[in-house]
Amino acid sequence: MARDIQEREKRALASICDSDLFSNFRQTEKDSIIAVSEITRVRKGGLLFSPGEKAEHFYFLLKGTIRIFKTEKSSGGDEIARFTQGDIIGEFDFARGADYDAFAEAVEDSSLVMFPEFGLSMEKFAMEEPQLNSRILFNSVAMVTERIKATRKLIIESAYWVKELHRKVHEDSSTGLWKQTFITEEINQLLENPMALIMLKPDRFKILVDTLGHDAGDEAMIKIAAILKGITRKLNKGWALRFKSNETGILINKCDAAQAESLARSLAKLISDMPEVTLNKNENFHFTGSISWAIWPLDNKSWDSLFEGTYKSLLETSKGGGNKIVRYVQEKA
Repeated sequence: MARDIQEREKRALASICDSDLFSNFRQTEKDSIIAVSEITRVRKGGLLFSPGEKAEHFYFLLKGTIRIFKTEKSSGGDEIARFTQGDIIGEFDFARGADYDAFAEAVEDSSLVMFPEFGLSMEKFAMEEPQLNSRILFNSVAMVTERIKATRKLIIESAYWVKELHRKVHEDSSTGLWKQTFITEEINQLLENPMALIMLKPDRFKILVDTLGHDAGDEAMIKIAAILKGITRKLNKGWALRFKSNETGILINKCDAAQAESLARSLAKLISDMPEVTLNKNENFHFTGSISWAIWPLDNKSWDSLFEGTYKSLLETSKGGGNKIVRYVQEKA
């Protein structure tokens, strides 16, 4: 019976070497790690470690669940992480040689392999096994770095609340369109060759606002925004944007010149199909739009120059009478 228990203990200790941290170590190195590890058990509600304690150990969870939280006697609202069987716990603080800055509590009775064993400091272990100690610390840092990268990628790409926060920062509150700050800050991540930029400025908009007031202008902008967002939804890609005042547009990734020109014509048609607005007894306001478009990098390899040139073309077209679609042409040096 005692021998069976010893065998189970050995197998349990050896399981720490199946973790990502030690999986590429040589067997002799694994044997040395197992020799200075021990099994520890934590009852439900017990603490594995607390803030301020020196991070002299890290743990491989054999059985049970461990949760990490910041506030003592927490009800769970500030839970940071939860670990289950096969997870490594505390390697980040261990790698930094720092103090723990959170509580680790057993959600249920839990068993763990602790490295190094109780009473053995890393300083002493480093003196006995300097090369192995260096490899452990190097792997700890590398694994933590990869985890941070993966977590950052997960947060950026998948976390709903982060996406919503990002949207709120860059969203025009009155129309729901992305602000120009969005592409200014994110353009390096957004650009996909070819990228179409289509800018729109409603013609004679000042007449509408001067005659009927800003509320009429705001209502018109909301309708224009709906058209732009409708285009990106139908394409299932791209961004509907508001640049300045009544200047809006769309940015479409993986969009060639032929498709961009077709989208510009469709946009012009949708604007002209907007219901007329009565200005007075004798006059209605009919919507039309000036449109300027370009393709990056075909029309200009510099995004900033392409953006500025397309915007300049938009203003010139609008001042020249409007109701036209023009393609930005790069000025010759």
